[in-house]
Amino acid sequence: MPATPRAARHRHQRPARTPLTDLASSTAASWSVVGRRTGVAVGASALIVSAVAGPADAVSTAGDTPAVDTQALTVAAHALLDTSPVVSVPAALEWSFEAPTITVVADPPPAPAVAKAKTPARTTATARSQARSVPATGAVAPSSANGSAVIEIAARYVGVPYLWGGTTPAGFDCSGFTQYVYAQLGISLPRTSNEQRYAGTVVPADQALPGDLIWHPGHIAIYAGGNMIIDAPEPGGVVHFRPIYQTNPVFIRVG
Repeated sequence: MPATPRAARHRHQRPARTPLTDLASSTAASWSVVGRRTGVAVGASALIVSAVAGPADAVSTAGDTPAVDTQALTVAAHALLDTSPVVSVPAALEWSFEAPTITVVADPPPAPAVAKAKTPARTTATARSQARSVPATGAVAPSSANGSAVIEIAARYVGVPYLWGGTTPAGFDCSGFTQYVYAQLGISLPRTSNEQRYAGTVVPADQALPGDLIWHPGHIAIYAGGNMIIDAPEPGGVVHFRPIYQTNPVFIRVG
């Protein structure tokens, strides 16, 4: 008997699959799962429950939310309250403040002022004269009022350095010093020592008075009495008092 021919069988035709269709399927599956999940976060002092809502057609049920044990979360807080000291204040307690006693004492009378002895006022000229007194070497010859003034003025410049050609307290040479000192008394002297030699009257040595000029060739000074002179000596020196060192000097009285 001849075999009955069978009809050919074909696979069911499926829709074409592309990356876009795969993405759509995956997204739909994810939304269906997310719609049924609930995230629970437990903190130290609070419970935070966050839920992600699903699509409009997703339905949540009470059985999908896990139970949270709130008793376990508050154990630490209860333990702290149980161990804390209890402070209680009696209802009849009274509060008071005692003010200290203040005693006012009058100021003591001022102490009597002690009288101070008055010191006689001294003129500037007298103070300077005592500070720079002429050294005592033997008896000092009496001096005229003009001579005393010359020595007092000359003594002010003790310590001024010698300066060749100097005519001011910044520095003196010998004739610049004598010229400057006499000028303070209104007496004009020539500039050089040789010219000053003839500026007055020559007097004997035993009649010389403080304030007279004393000259020897190349140098001139002021006689201070008692065999002493005051002068601006030489380079490296300063104005100072010293004994007469010249042999047979000439004494000149000016004015």
